Amino acid sequence: MKDSALQFDRGCHVLYTKPCKKQIREKVALHYPPARREEIWERVQRQYVEFLSDWRTDLGGKKNFHNGRGGNYDCVALMAYYVVCKSVASLAEIEEMEGNLFLPAFRKMKFVNCNRPFWKKLMYRAFQNAKKQCDKWGDFQMNLAPYDKNAPIYYEFTACPTAEFAKKHGLLEVMPALCNPDFQGMELIHARLVRKFTCANGCKCDYTICGDRDDYLQAHPEYRDEAGYRRNR
Repeated sequence: MKDSALQFDRGCHVLYTKPCKKQIREKVALHYPPARREEIWERVQRQYVEFLSDWRTDLGGKKNFHNGRGGNYDCVALMAYYVVCKSVASLAEIEEMEGNLFLPAFRKMKFVNCNRPFWKKLMYRAFQNAKKQCDKWGDFQMNLAPYDKNAPIYYEFTACPTAEFAKKHGLLEVMPALCNPDFQGMELIHARLVRKFTCANGCKCDYTICGDRDDYLQAHPEYRDEAGYRRNR
């Protein structure tokens, strides 16, 4: 089915991105014979439309940067793929797909080194801008701690649209695959994320960010919990 034929309210919702569509179609081709691929893809499309039919309509559409590549709507599309193809799809596969969508922007910033004060301060300014956008759209509820040159950067989300969606549709098992690439993103810019909770398995998603040579990391070793989340002590 052509994307243009999908029936959903495009005044408030957006279509999955082209890179997301490519990721899903590649996995469908991996798991299904040629004769079934279009049928499976159409089922994913229809599941996506069904998911949007009762989702919140105040996320800002194309104007909200959180709705772009690897963002809110791509996560819904990945969950649609998971629901349709659950008999063959794995959570490791979903994590790989979300990483392929989310991480290219960080790979372009390989020159960044968050162990250096200049880049740490610049990163903080980026988070200040992100908070302004969150406050504008009301999608993620974001709190940002004051800047301290002698301490890691800290911010938190106390509300996340994707986590809300997963809870509503009984898909919390998918959330580790969608959250874990945050760790990889920081690693690509010589930083580390220290996280103990997310909005899907706690009351907030906490982000403590420091350089990858910061002594702070010694007291907060990383592990992967029984649900598959990357977390810290």
